[in-house]
Amino acid sequence: MYIGIDIHKRYAQVAVMDETGEIVEEVRVENANLDEFAQRYAGADAAIEATSNYYHIYDTLSEHLDVTVAHPSKLTLIAQTDKKTDRIDAKELARMVRLESVPESYVPTDEIREARALVRGRQKLVENRTEYTNKIHGLLADHGVTRKVKPLSVSGRESLRDLSLPTPWDTLLASYIEMIETLTEEIHQLDDAIEERAGSLPETQRLMTIPGVSYYSALMIYAEIGEIERFDRDKEVVSYAGLNPVIRESGDSRIEGGISKRGSRQLRWILVQCAQTAVHSCEDEYLTRFYDRLAGKKGSQKAIVATARKLLVSIYHMLNREEVYDPPGVSA
Repeated sequence: MYIGIDIHKRYAQVAVMDETGEIVEEVRVENANLDEFAQRYAGADAAIEATSNYYHIYDTLSEHLDVTVAHPSKLTLIAQTDKKTDRIDAKELARMVRLESVPESYVPTDEIREARALVRGRQKLVENRTEYTNKIHGLLADHGVTRKVKPLSVSGRESLRDLSLPTPWDTLLASYIEMIETLTEEIHQLDDAIEERAGSLPETQRLMTIPGVSYYSALMIYAEIGEIERFDRDKEVVSYAGLNPVIRESGDSRIEGGISKRGSRQLRWILVQCAQTAVHSCEDEYLTRFYDRLAGKKGSQKAIVATARKLLVSIYHMLNREEVYDPPGVSA
């Protein structure tokens, strides 16, 4: 049997196909009851889409089924019909399983999942804190307060408390300050957990030998790349990060455009941050020399993205060979 499972928040639409291509069962199953369904078809091949909540469902189904996780952006065949429904999606997944044509997505190990949860969780808290910082700046601007204030610093928040604003904006300001302080404390707690986790892994310990790579950036790079063994060449990990240039060829012409941005957004972001630090703060000789050579020709923005790509190539070889950072042509 071949099974296609279209996952939603609380339920899944399931289609079961036999070896002739006939649908033998269509059913909507509560996610909590998927274990019972999987037991009935133990040993069958199945496919699910990589949705936001697929980890738990994948683990549950894999106890009984041979499950492939389909890459969402590559499931182009499902979108070929104007009548897109849960039933059609489930049947199309079942058909792909039967034809062995499911565009497979990477399923992280438990260790990688835990690392991703920590770094992505911290990133979300920082984004939330930035939102409240912007609210404060907007509130001050609305009341003609033009002096520069830094809500993320202790002294900045103290100066904000000394402001006299009319009701109800004084209450709003106090609430925003309290949210920033609460989020800052939660971020510090996550920082401790991230430092402990990064310090315990050999991969992140190697990454931290790169100038400018901290506990947080090392754990994010490791978490977003996953197991390095799944990449055969450095070009593959560059493409996974979406840092590969888009190339268009027509006849004798060949145009190299910007980066594809098709891969991990978090990985691209942290690599650019690390490249900025290595070049402008740590003055890493290998990356700085490369950046300076490009910046004069293509500008700083393109140069820093290219430097991030070069850094990723070094990271691939470090993890693949289990070596510390030792770039070529750099004097001791």
